[in-house]
Amino acid sequence: MISIKDVAKYAGVSVATVSRVLNNSGYVGQDTRKKVEKAIEELNYKPNEVARSLFKKQSTTIGLIVPDIMNPFFPELARAVEDTAIQLGYNVILCNSDGDQKKEQNYLDILQQQYVNGIIVSSNTLTAAQIVRLNIPVVSIDRVISKGLPTIVVENKKGAMMATRYLQSKGCRRIGHIKGNSSVVNAEERCEGYKEIIGNEPWFDETYIAEGQYDMQSSIQATLELLQRHPDIDGIFAANDIMAIGAIKAAYQLGKRVPEDIAIIGFDGISLSKATTPELTTIEQPIYEMGEKATKMLVSLMEQQTVDQENYKILDVTLIEREST
Repeated sequence: MISIKDVAKYAGVSVATVSRVLNNSGYVGQDTRKKVEKAIEELNYKPNEVARSLFKKQSTTIGLIVPDIMNPFFPELARAVEDTAIQLGYNVILCNSDGDQKKEQNYLDILQQQYVNGIIVSSNTLTAAQIVRLNIPVVSIDRVISKGLPTIVVENKKGAMMATRYLQSKGCRRIGHIKGNSSVVNAEERCEGYKEIIGNEPWFDETYIAEGQYDMQSSIQATLELLQRHPDIDGIFAANDIMAIGAIKAAYQLGKRVPEDIAIIGFDGISLSKATTPELTTIEQPIYEMGEKATKMLVSLMEQQTVDQENYKILDVTLIEREST
């Protein structure tokens, strides 16, 4: 592996001179600079970015912490963050926390040791105090950590109300809800939106809500229990698309046809929702835009550029009608 000493020897200069060329710091004569650059090219020398980060106590890297890389929403979000970061001259380290507080703190420690410039995080366990202790720019995405923290979220309650009203417009008279994790703010907001529409119905009580943990397997079980408890349910609003897909599977296991016997709508608008049979009706989040805006906001903070005074952005959602309703 070619080292900085090899480059210096090849160019006939000191290691310090090569370092000044690499870091664009200090004076280096034009002829000397050309010799060093030629040596770097001919030897195919690649600077050790970790070593440079330790020396400069900064890097061109940002961290991205997500709670569940198995949920297709987060890889789509990560793609947007990576695309935007690369365009702006930064690299991304992706960390999957599993929503575990200790794992999240461990990743925060590792990212700080790598001298990342900033972090984008989706978390329901981090506190404002933990963020302050990092002493680097942080942007929260999809989930709210603190009102004072730069944040990108969507109209969760509004989207849930849209979904529930839409099921009513399709003739659904008994609508159940597959809820996300109770510890996650957006799950609570989506449940509130559902209850805002359904709450005053004479038949409604809390037994029409089942918790699906934001994953497919738990959603299948929650839907089976919900439909066995209330076989008269003819519509289901699931708090994300993966749970909606699980609800479709559970419905078929019980011999119910979708949408003829039961209409099902999700929330997210992941690409997979177009690949199911039937294709899934959903409340679409602008996933790519969320990742793009979060990354641009973070880079602006890192580079101490002027940013919008309103750094708490709530993006709108869209109803996408497909075959499952």
